[in-house]
Amino acid sequence: MSTIATQDLTYQFPHAASTAIRDISWQAEAGSLTLVVGDSGAGKSTLLRCLNGLIPHFHGGHIAGHVSVLGHDTRDVAPRDLAHAVGLVFQDPEAQIIADRVEDEIVFGMENLGMDRRTMRVRLEETLDLLGIHHLRDRETATLSGGERQRVAIAAAIATRPDLLVLDEPTSQLDPLAAHDVLAAIRRLNDDLGMTVVLAEHRLDRVLAFAERIALLRDGRMIEGPTQEMLNHLDDVPPLVELARSFGWQPIPLTVREARRHIDRLAPHPSPQDHSRTLGDELVRLEDVSHRYDGQEALRRVSLSGRAGEVIALIGRNGSGKTTLLKHINGLLRPSGGRVIVHGKDTSGRPVYELARSAGYVPQNPSAILHQETLADELRFTLRAQERNSAIDSLLATLGIQQQRERHPLDLSGGERQRAALAAIAIAQPPILLLDEPTRGLPGRDKATLAQFVRQYADAGRLVIVATHDVEFVANAADRVIVLADGEIIANGPPRQTLAGSLTFGTQMNRLFGGEVLTVADVVRQ
Repeated sequence: MSTIATQDLTYQFPHAASTAIRDISWQAEAGSLTLVVGDSGAGKSTLLRCLNGLIPHFHGGHIAGHVSVLGHDTRDVAPRDLAHAVGLVFQDPEAQIIADRVEDEIVFGMENLGMDRRTMRVRLEETLDLLGIHHLRDRETATLSGGERQRVAIAAAIATRPDLLVLDEPTSQLDPLAAHDVLAAIRRLNDDLGMTVVLAEHRLDRVLAFAERIALLRDGRMIEGPTQEMLNHLDDVPPLVELARSFGWQPIPLTVREARRHIDRLAPHPSPQDHSRTLGDELVRLEDVSHRYDGQEALRRVSLSGRAGEVIALIGRNGSGKTTLLKHINGLLRPSGGRVIVHGKDTSGRPVYELARSAGYVPQNPSAILHQETLADELRFTLRAQERNSAIDSLLATLGIQQQRERHPLDLSGGERQRAALAAIAIAQPPILLLDEPTRGLPGRDKATLAQFVRQYADAGRLVIVATHDVEFVANAADRVIVLADGEIIANGPPRQTLAGSLTFGTQMNRLFGGEVLTVADVVRQ
């Protein structure tokens, strides 16, 4: 029996110049787990919103063909009538959470479905334990980190025990351990309850191993099939698959365990090459900085410095203090203890608009800073505010979004919006660029473009500080890695020194080969 059946599905958003998806005929069997992949803007989120009736009932537009979910034609059934059977987690958890308290958010859906109190209580406890967020139950949702919000949104969807669980980038803001926990919970629901799962994800290294089938969207059209067969159709692949392709391994290993059967054939043993860089003046210094949220310490006597020409990566578990640290550098937050020095001056008493000229900040949620009618207007607005001139088209082309220059920023896909927000800040060329989860929603090709941009930006005599959970991006882009835990710096050094041997933050290549090997380039010499 098919949980999902589409026939010649085509959809075009209101006022859009072209269709978002077209001629999609696809079936997902009951109890299956399908991974939806594709470039930014390929139509993944659009397809997922067709599965619970948000398209066409909420978004409007023009739809052709048919979508049947659990035997219901979504054109005839409103989203509220599918809510008991279809759980959908959006790409932006900020847009989904409505309650003030974590526990209230998780039970909200169950209350609206009229579940009895005993069932709600049992499912609440089970869900908190399943996702490892029991410690968050009494927290205010407004105080959660981006990754913590993402887990709460997933918990709220899972708690109703839908027949179909639809997830849009469910691990985009999660640290590696949290992502492992969430995906293990999803797999358990799929295995133990037979829940049908459809998930869109760019972090393929996390999900390929347990996806039964892959649905690839390219230019709005779909190719679908078993995972191993579909690997040959993918351009963006995780490091293990890239390595296997280089050496012709068959079948292609999807886990480090599977890849270990092949590595004894490699000779010589991989030897990493380091690149030293000449750094300029100190642009940022934090001296014993502390900060508290509602009585909870988010930063504890943090001291660090950053110099021109450097790319610094901040990593650590969700809630470890990465975003809090970034916001102190541009004045959005002020220290409760210690001081922050930017360009040799204490930030105390300096207004945010003044600090923004020196430290441009791109937040986790890019929509928060996009407010003009077109992408080009966003960049013009920044240039007017900063009284600087720059080449708009050149920057958009560098980031791969020049084709979107006349579109409304909020009509862009998640990955395109991420790069749009970066462009809106970077166009003014601030000496310090602060990026919070910049790879969120980006496929591998776009992450490589971003890594190159970040390196070039720093090489021009500026400082880039990136808060991220993407260790593969860190290995390719960063000069220095700072590890935060419970608001404290626990490690500070080059990527090969900091990431190597880490169970949590090691790259796929490091887990496979050990030593100081971090990337495929360390193994495959061009």
